[in-house]
Amino acid sequence: MPTYDYECDACGYTFELFQGINEKHKKKCPQCKKMKLRRLFGTGAALLFKGSGFYETDYRSESYKSDAKKAKQSESSAKSEGKSSEAKKSSSAKKDGPKKSSGND
Repeated sequence: MPTYDYECDACGYTFELFQGINEKHKKKCPQCKKMKLRRLFGTGAALLFKGSGFYETDYRSESYKSDAKKAKQSESSAKSEGKSSEAKKSSSAKKDGPKKSSGND
């Protein structure tokens, strides 16, 4: 249920009222008791989306999902190839390590 803003044209009293969308507008001012109350335009009937599930990426097309999956797989395979080439370099560096001197320098 939304919250609506009301203002009295007779006394200027403003307040918020929590009421259902289908309820009739209030007309009698709670302060001066005159029938000069009017509902103000505002954010009273706006929809508020709270929580997860309301993002553009949550409802993508199937073609987008398949393209994203392919891109993710190719990215992960490129990373694994990069790691294996680094491992080869480091293992060859360990084999070719610094040469020991005979101590006669």
